[in-house]
Amino acid sequence: MIRHIVLFKLKSFEKEEAKSLKLNEIKKGLEALPASIPQIKLLSVGINTNPSELYDISLITEFESLEALAVYVAHPDHVAVGKIIREVLDSRACVDSEV
Repeated sequence: MIRHIVLFKLKSFEKEEAKSLKLNEIKKGLEALPASIPQIKLLSVGINTNPSELYDISLITEFESLEALAVYVAHPDHVAVGKIIREVLDSRACVDSEV
């Protein structure tokens, strides 16, 4: 089993409300992925509530194998959500580990 953990830090927004709306749009998009990508065995999305931390949103997913993860990465629905994220992305950190 492969656990894929990604942290996203968004660019600055003029208004906190706009950032909150974008975070919720990203969360909703990510949470919809298991319905169309059967390779996802687990998916959890969290919006950071601690203002002293650097990253804004976390994504934890699990897959049977690195090959299943590769299918997920290339899937059109994942690519579409990725486009939404990239429009406002400042930085990203990722770890793929065997569990």
